[in-house]
Amino acid sequence: MDYKIIAEKLVSQCLKKGADAAEVYIESGRELSIEVRNGAVETVQEAAAHGVGLRVFIEGKMAFSHCNDFSDEALDHAVSSAVSFAANTTPDENNVLPEDQPDTAVEELYDPSIAAVDMETKIDMAKEVETLAMKDERITKSSGSGFGEGDGEIIIGNSNGMLKSYKSSFCNYGVGVVAEKGEQKSTGYEYCGRRFFEDLEEPRKIAEVAARKAYEMLDPQMVKTQKASVIFDPDVARSILGGILGALNGERVLQGASFLADKMDQQFATELMTLIDDGTISRGPGSKPFDGEGVPTQKRILVDKGVLKGFLYNTAVAKRAGVESTGNASRGDFRSLPGIGFHNLYMVAGTNTPEEIIKATKKGLLLKGVTGYGINPVNGHFSGGASGFWIENGEIVFPVKGLTIAGSAFEMLNAIDMIGNDLDMNRSFTAPTFRILEMQIGGT
Repeated sequence: MDYKIIAEKLVSQCLKKGADAAEVYIESGRELSIEVRNGAVETVQEAAAHGVGLRVFIEGKMAFSHCNDFSDEALDHAVSSAVSFAANTTPDENNVLPEDQPDTAVEELYDPSIAAVDMETKIDMAKEVETLAMKDERITKSSGSGFGEGDGEIIIGNSNGMLKSYKSSFCNYGVGVVAEKGEQKSTGYEYCGRRFFEDLEEPRKIAEVAARKAYEMLDPQMVKTQKASVIFDPDVARSILGGILGALNGERVLQGASFLADKMDQQFATELMTLIDDGTISRGPGSKPFDGEGVPTQKRILVDKGVLKGFLYNTAVAKRAGVESTGNASRGDFRSLPGIGFHNLYMVAGTNTPEEIIKATKKGLLLKGVTGYGINPVNGHFSGGASGFWIENGEIVFPVKGLTIAGSAFEMLNAIDMIGNDLDMNRSFTAPTFRILEMQIGGT
């Protein structure tokens, strides 16, 4: 099935039925999921699907329809529905489509060899990682292991002459285990995800990390309420970056719902902090040649040594703000309208090893787990439950659970005084280890 031909035909149909402008977004893909528990295969699911989303514009009015049936009758009905819906929507001068632009060259997003690996090899990988994790005598139960993969193609066409596509792939596997001691139970999970099958880490490493995450949190203690340093492990970086990302959303900025709305070109964080969104990284998990509207992706410095340098925009929000789209239109799938998102968002690495950061900490918390929402993107407040390890005189002394941490975004971001060199670019939303010199920690 030639999806580009279908996209062209659908754009033409929309215009013939009365649309001033039209966009066709087609998604086609295949996924495989394998689940193993206690050495036995529980499920193997493989499915292929495709679908199309249609946006039409009539005198500034926008409407949307979608379907996953590619018969002529179903597609014609989807087009007619979209055109009909537009009569009942409110005009908005910002309802526009992007012009056609050359794609960004992004290398190695698709690995055809993933599908060629036989099923038994993938099942054996899931079994092996579970077996290795269970060999640790401190591990008592398996939460299950699994292998997943997928590949697909995105096609976008619009009435401004755009017609483009790209293929991508992914694969991952991991394991979860439980460590018990008396009445205590502690879980640990680890996985590895990559664009290319050959880049997956060996099962032993994944198993060891999963087991360690489970048993190292046994026998937790409490500490008194106090102010102390907090070291953020990369696994919990989202609690900080998520709030910053929300505040960088151009739509939030226009709505006055961002604590960074009036900080453009101002220093709001430590000079040690630089944030980049890059959709062009070879084999990057969030990389793609164009965004959810066909606008080319790019590498953008959003925060440069603590100075705010940019917000994220899709086409409609950019027009409302009087700027150009930054290529950050995001779509969950063919059934959704373009929102605003990131590609590969990361905090630039520093020079210290995680061990050096711990050694330099007289008293504090090595944060491994956070509950709650992290930084509130509207007002910049931060609070959440916390677990991890307590540090005294540069050494980890015991695990801790049931703590809380709190602060304000500006205070926290300016108090970052050490950043690690352990940035993992195999994650699409990531940061190295970093230390906030002082935060309020709630305990007993």
